[in-house]
Amino acid sequence: MAGSLSQYWKKRNFGATPEPRGEVVPAHGRLSFVIQKHAASRLHYDFRLELDGTLVSWAVPKGPSLDPHVRRMAVHVEDHPLSYANFEGVIPKGHYGAGTVEVWDRGTWVPVEEPRAGLKRGRLKFELHGEKLHGRWMLVRINSSKDQRQEPWLLIKEHDEYERPAAEYDITAEMPESVLSPPGKVTKAATRKATAKKAGAKKAAAKKPAKKARARTDAKAPVALPPQAAPAKLPLSLFPQLATLADGPPADESGWIYEVKFDGYRTLARLEGEDVRLFTRNGNNWTNKLKMLHDDLAALKVESAWIDGEIVVMNDKGLPDFQQLQNAFDSARTRDIVYFAFDLPYFGGYDLRRVPLVERRALLKALLAGVSSPRIRFSDAFDGPAAPLLENACRQGLEGLIGKRANAPYTTSRSTAWIKLKCSRRQEFVVVGFTDPKGSRVGFGSLLLAVNDKAGKLQYAGNVGTGFDTRRLEELYGQLKALEQARSPLATVPPGVKGHWVKPRLIAEVAFTEWTGDGRIRHPVFHGLRTDKDVEAIVREEARHVEAADGAEDKPAAGSRVASARSRGEVARAANVEVTHPDRVIDAASGATKLDLVKYYEKVAPQILPHLEGRPIALVRAPLGIGKQLFFQKHVEKVKIPGIRQLPRSFWPGHPAMIEIASAETLVAAAQVNVVELHTWNSTTDDIAHPDRVIFDLDPGEGIGWDTLKEAATLTKKMLDLLGLESFLKTSGGKGLHVVVPLTPRAEWDYDAVRDFSEKVTQHMARTIPKLFVAKSGPRNRVGRIFIDYLRNGTGATTVAAFSARARPGLGVSVTLRWNELAALERADQWNIFTVFERLAKLRADPWKHYWKTEQALDDAHQRLLEAMRE
Repeated sequence: MAGSLSQYWKKRNFGATPEPRGEVVPAHGRLSFVIQKHAASRLHYDFRLELDGTLVSWAVPKGPSLDPHVRRMAVHVEDHPLSYANFEGVIPKGHYGAGTVEVWDRGTWVPVEEPRAGLKRGRLKFELHGEKLHGRWMLVRINSSKDQRQEPWLLIKEHDEYERPAAEYDITAEMPESVLSPPGKVTKAATRKATAKKAGAKKAAAKKPAKKARARTDAKAPVALPPQAAPAKLPLSLFPQLATLADGPPADESGWIYEVKFDGYRTLARLEGEDVRLFTRNGNNWTNKLKMLHDDLAALKVESAWIDGEIVVMNDKGLPDFQQLQNAFDSARTRDIVYFAFDLPYFGGYDLRRVPLVERRALLKALLAGVSSPRIRFSDAFDGPAAPLLENACRQGLEGLIGKRANAPYTTSRSTAWIKLKCSRRQEFVVVGFTDPKGSRVGFGSLLLAVNDKAGKLQYAGNVGTGFDTRRLEELYGQLKALEQARSPLATVPPGVKGHWVKPRLIAEVAFTEWTGDGRIRHPVFHGLRTDKDVEAIVREEARHVEAADGAEDKPAAGSRVASARSRGEVARAANVEVTHPDRVIDAASGATKLDLVKYYEKVAPQILPHLEGRPIALVRAPLGIGKQLFFQKHVEKVKIPGIRQLPRSFWPGHPAMIEIASAETLVAAAQVNVVELHTWNSTTDDIAHPDRVIFDLDPGEGIGWDTLKEAATLTKKMLDLLGLESFLKTSGGKGLHVVVPLTPRAEWDYDAVRDFSEKVTQHMARTIPKLFVAKSGPRNRVGRIFIDYLRNGTGATTVAAFSARARPGLGVSVTLRWNELAALERADQWNIFTVFERLAKLRADPWKHYWKTEQALDDAHQRLLEAMRE
C-alpha cells in the first residue's frame, strides 16, 4: 500500500518554494521519523512518520509533551516525501505554509502494532528513538467523520521512564533548537572557512598602502567583536532567556545591572538582509501584526542578527500600559507600538551568546545608534543598588525591574542570571469559568482563575472582578460564551465555588497583594489577556532568594582557585581519567562542581560497582548541570565512554546493543562526560532473561508525608515476610524508598512472570489497605496514597543503583539501609555526594551483607499470595 504525494504536489509551486518535490520511494531499512518546527502564521510542529514510501504527517500546534496527562492536538495533513525530512529553510510569503522550517528532532520509530491497521482504526502506538524524543507514544483519532477535511488526532506520551510532568519540564522550551543546525554549532569546515577569510583579508590589507586607523561603523560589526564571539549560521528560531522571580536583590550587587521591567510582550526579531521576522517568546510569527515595526527594522539593513526585546504601548504619562497594547492590536493601531531592544544574541555571522552581557549590549547600542524611528529604542540600564531604583520605579507606576549579571552569557532557558523584582505580585492565571453579573453590570461578574500544580492539574486560585471597563466586559463575555462547557476543568471544585465553566484556553494577567493560606489570591486586579503563553506553563510563581553566587559558573570570583584554573584552561585527573572543566558548577543548590561528582564516583567505586557489574545499564547525563535538560543513554552511539562494555545484541533482540560499567576507571570516565545517575536492569549477563531480584518502588503521591511513607515501607516488608520472602531496603536518593527482594534466577520465572507476581502483590495491598495504597500509576490516581511501582520489574525497565547520585538539587544519593534504621530515617535524600562517606565510615558492616548470599524463589510465595487473594 504505497503512500500518495498528489495533495502535496498540488499545494506547492516548486519553481518558487525551496521545498523538495520528492517521489514515493520503496521501503528501506528502519522506519524514520522527523519533527519540524514550522514558524508559519502560527508556530506549530509537523510530526512525520515514514510509512509506505512517504512521511505520514500531522500538524501539532503546541508540539509534543513528555507528560502522559497532556494530550496535544494533532491535525492529520497531506503525506510528504521522504526527502522533506532534511528540509530546513524559509517558505516564501504568499505560498502554502509560508514561514521558517527547521528540523527539531529526527530518528527512527518502531510500530508496537501493525501500523496500517492502527491508522485505519484511529489508534497508532509506537516507540520513538530520536535525538530528543524517546520511549512509547500514541496517536489517537478523536473524530472519524468522513466529511471532515482534516482529521483531528491527539498525540499522547505513554507512561515510561522518559515521561516528565508538564509543570516541571517543557521539552519544546528547554530544547528549542534544530538538530541539523543548532545555534552556535561551528563545524570544522565553517571554522576553516572563517579562518581562510580572515587570512585573505590580512593579505589584501598588506598589499594596500597604510591608512589611518578608524573605528568600524558598517552594519556587520559596529565595534570590534569580543573574543568569545563564534562564527555561526543564523538559526531559524531562538528561545529567549527568561528571568526568575526573586524575593529581593542579591546580597552582593557588585556586577549586576538593572533595567525597567516592561509591561508588554516579549518579542524577538530575526534580521537577515531584507528578510525581517518578528516572533513571540513561544515562537509565534507576529510579523504580519507588526508591519510598521518590521519596516523600521528592515531599514537597518543588517546582514544577520537576532535582537531580543519587548513591545509596549506608552500611555499619556509615558509609561508602558499593557491594556493599551492589547487595544492597539484590537483597533489595528500598531503604529503606537514601541520596541525596546535589550540584547543581541546573534550578529553579523557570529554567535554572541557566550559574550558577556555588557559587551552584547554595547554592540546593540552601537547598532541602534543611527536609528531614526521612534518605534525602536535601546533599553537603558542602571547600576545598583536596586532598592532605591525599585522604589522609584514603583512610585512612577512601573511594574518593576529586571536585574542582570553584567558578565553573564545568554542562555536559552530560565536563569537566575536574570531576576524579576516586582512592585506588586502579578502573574498569569488560567481562566476556568465566570460568574453572572450583578446590578447594572454587563457581561459577567468575575473570572474564575486557576494555576497548574506539579502534576499538571488545574487548582482553583480565586476570582477577579475588577480592572474591566464596559467594552472589555462585553468582548470577554463573547469569548467566554464560545468556550462554555458543563464540566469543570478543575481537578477539584472547592466548596462554595459556583459559576459557568469554560474550556481552559484563556490566560489572564492579574495583579494581587498576596496568596492566602488556602491558595487564593487577595485583592486581584485584571490587567489583560495573554496570547503569548501556553496554558500548561501557568503555575504559581514562587519568588526565589538569589545569592550573589548563583550562576557563579559563568563568572568565577577573582583570584579564586576556580578562576585561576579556568583562565589557564587547566584540567584535573581522577582514576587516570582527564577531567575537563573540573571547576564548572553543576549544582547551584550545593555548589558542587564537576570535579566533585567525578571524585565522588572515584571514591565510592568499591560500594557501587557490585551493584553495576554484569548488569545492563541506563545512564542519565546532565551536560548543562542539574536543573537543565537531562539525557537518557542506554547504548553507545550517543556519547562514547572509554572502557564501557557493549553487550551482545542477542541479549535483547530487536534493540541496539546494551552497555555495562564494570570498572572504577569506566565509572569515572562516565562522570567525566556528565553522567550523574546510573540505573540497572533486574538481571545479569549470566542469565539475562531471568531476573535475580524484584523491586517494589514506593512512589508517594501528593499529600503523603514522610512518616506515612515509612509506614508503607514497613507494611510492604510485613507482606513480603508473610509470603516467606526476605527483603532489603534502600533510599531512592530522591523522594521514595525501594524494597528489594533478591532471587535465584529460575527458568520458569522470566520477566513477564516476575512482573505479574509484583503486580499481584501491589493489587493485593491496594485492596487490603485502600486508604494507603493504590495499584494504578499516574499522579491523579495516587493523590493522598502510595503507588507501589511494580512496572520496575518489566523487561528493559531499570532502577537507580545503590550509591548512584541523583540529578536533583543537592545531589542526593541512593543508600542501602538496615530495616532497623528506617524509624530514624529523616528523608529519602538524607545523604548526598559529600555526606555519604560519613555514614560509610561509621558502619561496622554492610547493611546488605546478607543480600548477596540470599537464595530464594517465588514458587512458594506465589502460592501463598494466591491463597491470600482468594480470602
